Amino acid sequence: MDLKLNRATVPANEVIFDGVQEQSIELDYILPDYCPDIFRLIRCETVPVVTDWSVSGDRLTYELRCDVRILYCGEEGTAVQSVEQRRNFTKTVELKKNVESPVVRLIPKADHVNCRAVNKRRLDLRGAVSVKVSVTGQQDQEVISDAFGMNIQLKKAPVKFAAQRLSADKNVHIEEDIELNASQPDITGILNCRCRASSCEMKLISGKLLAKGEADVELLYAGEGAVEPVRFSLSYSQIIDVDGLDESFECNVLPEVVSCDVTAVADKDGSSRIIRCETELRLCCRAVKTASAMIAEDAFSTVYPCNVEMSDIKAEQIPAIYDESFRYSAKLAEGESVPQTIYAMWSEPKNINARIGDDGRSVILSGMLSYSMAAKDNSGMIMMPDRDEAFEETIALPDDISGSAVSADVSVRETAYDISAEGVLTARSDIAAKLSVYSSDSIKAVTNITVDETVKKARDGDYAIKLYFGIENENIWDIAKRYSTSVSAIMEENELSGERLESGGMLLIPIVS
Repeated sequence: MDLKLNRATVPANEVIFDGVQEQSIELDYILPDYCPDIFRLIRCETVPVVTDWSVSGDRLTYELRCDVRILYCGEEGTAVQSVEQRRNFTKTVELKKNVESPVVRLIPKADHVNCRAVNKRRLDLRGAVSVKVSVTGQQDQEVISDAFGMNIQLKKAPVKFAAQRLSADKNVHIEEDIELNASQPDITGILNCRCRASSCEMKLISGKLLAKGEADVELLYAGEGAVEPVRFSLSYSQIIDVDGLDESFECNVLPEVVSCDVTAVADKDGSSRIIRCETELRLCCRAVKTASAMIAEDAFSTVYPCNVEMSDIKAEQIPAIYDESFRYSAKLAEGESVPQTIYAMWSEPKNINARIGDDGRSVILSGMLSYSMAAKDNSGMIMMPDRDEAFEETIALPDDISGSAVSADVSVRETAYDISAEGVLTARSDIAAKLSVYSSDSIKAVTNITVDETVKKARDGDYAIKLYFGIENENIWDIAKRYSTSVSAIMEENELSGERLESGGMLLIPIVS
């Protein structure tokens, strides 16, 4: 009987590009005539964002926007002035090969920024941002799923993989006017704005995906010689068209902030008491359908010599998601270094690392929290200092994740502070961590089998049963392969229930021809 092989196709993620691109930022700025002279610099920062991208052939092109804001005090007092500039860059990445239906992820980060006053009217800024670029494509891998004839024995195992992937992005524009309450002063200038898009709710309706969520906005504005914080949320509800999406897919929508622009608008009395917020979000939908298949991990013939070709198969896995949270506290100042007045405080995570704990049931997160505050020092001057604090947190999980890989998306929900009776300033950050745990995605699989039917395996004697002393936890497949017999024959002869020996002892090895 001829050898017949059944084959299966297992799709896998192929890493096309994984690297970091850097972009320098330079600004030589002369103040316009209506701005007061520079007395003291308070803060400079740059916020990078990727506004668009496209893949054409073997080239990825993306648009990088950097919003620069410089705060300073005018010469006549403590009034805070703001300088805003925007820099746009077009960046390209050579992918070395054409990619069909690529999955692209671009994560921008501000690396450093330095600003100095060349004179009372001129500012010089130098900084850099970086973008982590990840591009993956789908690669089909052919493996043996079954074999018949020529006394072939197969060791098979199930493998789960992403059989189909769908993706769609939709940009959402939100515009809303927020009126100040009666206790807040009129707006003389916007000093700082931060926007965070929290996780959204999803619902599949008639093949369309409904995504609902909120974007939380925190801003600081100058008013009557002080700094005022304002917080509000913007709601959205959007339908995303994803061709082919149905209930068999696991779906995830990741909201990203593209822009958040705030301006002061006059109310009906002509007072600057309305904040107009124009926000753009990008809703990134990714859907995956999971399938499973039995594939051959090893093979041999009980009668004929054969050659087995093996390959590492990397099946795209669906990660297990854990939404966790914890609180981290840090002592920022004490005694005379504590500011006279604190208007607002916030923090941002950076350089986050995640690893699995030694017990296999926990994830250890480490990185930095960058604390910032708007405050008034003991001399009455406005200041906005930054301070980095290293942290490490162990998060217990309900499952054993030994041998897996883990990644983490970390964000700060809220930062609060207090000053103790002893004069110690302590900050508390409520942190959200989305952990993605990937099971081992690489297995050895049989990709081809060839049998030499011109000869038969030589035996060391003419016998039907051989004695063998097995050891505890030994794999019966290894025994069967060593003696060119079948696993089922050994299990039946010795009344075994599992494919590994529960204890050591003497076994009867029947010889199969």
